[in-house]
Amino acid sequence: MLEIRSILAPTDFSQHAASGLRYACGLAERFEATLHLLHVLPEVIAPIGPEPMLVPTIPAEYYREAEQTALQALETALLPEFGKPAQVRRTVHWGDPVLAITQYAREQSIELIVISTHGRTGLSHVLLGSVAERIVREAPCPVLTVRDPRRD
Repeated sequence: MLEIRSILAPTDFSQHAASGLRYACGLAERFEATLHLLHVLPEVIAPIGPEPMLVPTIPAEYYREAEQTALQALETALLPEFGKPAQVRRTVHWGDPVLAITQYAREQSIELIVISTHGRTGLSHVLLGSVAERIVREAPCPVLTVRDPRRD
């Protein structure tokens, strides 16, 4: 019998991501698994001026406030109709989404990643790439991709 004890649901708080959260939450409830919610904040790239040694410094408060805001959003990301997982862990990381998600999955021994896909095709897929597609290729565990039925 298939046992899944830990499920990772990365989210960017978009409408598309809500579809993935719904699936992940339902699966976590059914398998009595721990649901890991992860939001990845992009690294801040400060523009460098004419003097290479004059790199603007981002105040530490910015990082704390961004993390706090993301954690608060994770607290309300799961709607009651999504189901009731056995346990929920909420985490915020900084960096490249694909690297942060796959690294988190390895470190936490995640057994399934559930991620939404925007369903882009054609030129927008080529230009914007696909985080979900890269996670499928690089993840240390199975990945369930969920396409939002209300897709653009």
